[in-house]
Amino acid sequence: MRIGIANDHASVEMKKELVAYLESQGHEVINYGTDLSESTDYPIWGEKVSMAVVNGEVERGIAICGTGVGIGIACNKVRGIRACICSEPYSARYSRLHNDANIIAFGSRVIGIETAKMLVDEFVNTAFEGGRHERRVNMVMDIEARNF
Repeated sequence: MRIGIANDHASVEMKKELVAYLESQGHEVINYGTDLSESTDYPIWGEKVSMAVVNGEVERGIAICGTGVGIGIACNKVRGIRACICSEPYSARYSRLHNDANIIAFGSRVIGIETAKMLVDEFVNTAFEGGRHERRVNMVMDIEARNF
């Protein structure tokens, strides 16, 4: 799978570890984040990975900041993005299974690298279930269409 990853200054090290982890599993990872520790603004990076998902450059995205909240909110401002902010594997799995999330966001100051790997595994390896959930996802996208 081709996966985009973005991060701010708080999450450079976690991103590097996740890139190596995903590449060891055979995924292609495209870096849309910063590699510098100097303070930077998470909305820049959230928009970059979101646009890559929407434009089809990558199949799914990972967005990391200190809490995951700010970058997740920024991602969700891009039309067509369904970013979930997760801190445990159950939500990561069901964000894909029931909500067809296309970006996962989490915080490097909230979770450790092993939990981040579990979240990424669930997010990357879970397919959208469809069925009754497809109707609901379409309803969410209709809300977006009416309000942009």
